[in-house]
Amino acid sequence: MVDKSSRKLSASFEENIRYMNEILPVKESFDIIRRDMVIGGKASVFYYIDGFIKDEVMLKIMDSFLSVTEEDMPDDAEGFIRKQVPYVEVDITDEFDQVIRNVLSGPACLFIDGYSECIILDCRTYPARSVDEPDKDRSLRGSRDGFVETIVFNTALMRRRIRDTHLVMEMTEAGQSSRTDIAICYMSDRVDMELLNNLKNRLENLQLGDLRMNQQSLAEALFKRKWFNPFPKFKYTERPDTAAACLLEGKVVILVDNSPSAMILPTSILDMIEEANDYYFPTMTGMYLKITRTLITIATVFFTPLYLLFMQNLEWLPDAFAFVAVRDTVNIPLVFQFLILELSIDGLRLAAMNTPTMLSTPLSVIAGIVMGEFSVQSGWFNSEVMLYMAFVAVANYTQPNFELGYALKFMRLMLLILTACFDLYGFIAGSILVVCFLVFNKTLSGRNYMNVKLN
Repeated sequence: MVDKSSRKLSASFEENIRYMNEILPVKESFDIIRRDMVIGGKASVFYYIDGFIKDEVMLKIMDSFLSVTEEDMPDDAEGFIRKQVPYVEVDITDEFDQVIRNVLSGPACLFIDGYSECIILDCRTYPARSVDEPDKDRSLRGSRDGFVETIVFNTALMRRRIRDTHLVMEMTEAGQSSRTDIAICYMSDRVDMELLNNLKNRLENLQLGDLRMNQQSLAEALFKRKWFNPFPKFKYTERPDTAAACLLEGKVVILVDNSPSAMILPTSILDMIEEANDYYFPTMTGMYLKITRTLITIATVFFTPLYLLFMQNLEWLPDAFAFVAVRDTVNIPLVFQFLILELSIDGLRLAAMNTPTMLSTPLSVIAGIVMGEFSVQSGWFNSEVMLYMAFVAVANYTQPNFELGYALKFMRLMLLILTACFDLYGFIAGSILVVCFLVFNKTLSGRNYMNVKLN
């Protein structure tokens, strides 16, 4: 193996080309292209990745190089790019590590005999889909664009919304093999500098082979969270208007290449349950939507455990609510009915994700009939249990954060089990644990979900 450390380019053109051919599998990989040319009477070699280069731009650049004469050739690479390179995104480097990194990232690298530096032409283009509105985070009156997998497009979507000189977007990378691009975006006049410096230090000290799961791998590497606390440490969004609004509030936005969403920090439980529709309506409507979503979010955690508690202690049930008591024969204990339905709902969700679109509607109808009417008639479930679990399943979709939805689900499962085992004391203990999970869920900023500073 050839050492890929920060080796400097040699003054010998042949030695530089020999080293590049040893590092890059030019003969083995069909998409790594070596293009030999003569520019101004000097031997020259291009290295680039087929599929990352704009063909029209490269054709025009090469065409302009063919007209360069020996008298027009400057003495160094800096003079060459000033006089002979008809392109805007151009740079030079004298380190092989930077050359290899650029070739594998997309730019074309040019070696010219007599120059001890490499010329980098950033005329790349990545395969990308259109910036359509994300399916998970839709808005009734907001913009209809969304983040994509190309990081440059994502930064442009935010730069379009914030035309301020204080908006800074620093580029770094992580992963020794993947070398994934990471953009740290912030408003220099509003950001918490302690948080920003902490984030930069963690990124610089990352020891990772790759970011195979992109954003999730970075999140887990940045913050070694305790596995038993399921609440997410970051807020995620696929909407550039939401990310831009968070930047203007003084928060930090992290973009990872190949990931169509942004990581936002610091965050709190109130930030997690917000969505764009809260701000695209009048103040009264927005406040109503926030309050409604908050109450429903609380109900998704405590509704079924509280119902189980009252069914275990019917004498506590007020006369006005006597109609909610289970009237049918209970063949399976209520707690097991709830747990089975929790797993069944997740099974249906996973099946829907992997079902072809043309079959999703008829299969959903069949599953609804089987899970609904037939399961009750067969005696597996009581109709009341089916009703309350249907409410919980639908209510989970009132808040846009997928990670928070599953964290609340785990809290509900814990409450159900503790209530079934220890009755009232279990319900109280479970409620205290839910609060503790929130209060002691320390994030990267040093603040928890209740926005309280922890030492």
